[in-house]
Amino acid sequence: VKKVKPSVVKVSTQVLVEGRQSQSMFGDDIFDRFFNMRPRSPQQVEGIGSGFFISADGYIITNHHVVKDAITITVETIDKKKYKAKKIGEDPKTDLALLKIDGGSHPFLEMGDAEKTEVGEWVLAIGNPLYQDLTVTSGIISAKGRSMEGLRQSGLQYQDFIQTDAAINQGNSGGPLI
Repeated sequence: VKKVKPSVVKVSTQVLVEGRQSQSMFGDDIFDRFFNMRPRSPQQVEGIGSGFFISADGYIITNHHVVKDAITITVETIDKKKYKAKKIGEDPKTDLALLKIDGGSHPFLEMGDAEKTEVGEWVLAIGNPLYQDLTVTSGIISAKGRSMEGLRQSGLQYQDFIQTDAAINQGNSGGPLI
């Protein structure tokens, strides 16, 4: 964990959400309740997740759902440095996204070889749940070669996913499994 955690980052996003309504403490729309009106102004909502450097020059992997529809993406390193990130690519079907930040020589993780992993092998999931500093959860590789039913129905044959029972808490999405 000491070796890996400097390469793990916090990913914060701002997303513009259409049609959010103000809610009263009673759970109903304030304007509807008193004026029979429904304001539909867009609002910025913050999202959070995790990611990790895959190269010293600032490339970061995270989950697609962490940065989907983001109008701004900020990456924060373990030493509290903040960077504006650019989305380089994304694949919604595999829930992966590639980000890039400028500057520096960043600590990074080398990708493991999934072929060498075995069912029952211990793994760690590292991330930033709920705006907290890094946390670590542990588990095992529960299965290999899993497919995703939704992808199969769309005609795609992704069938080499690794299944784990390590807890992936809210905000940990995008962090590494080591």
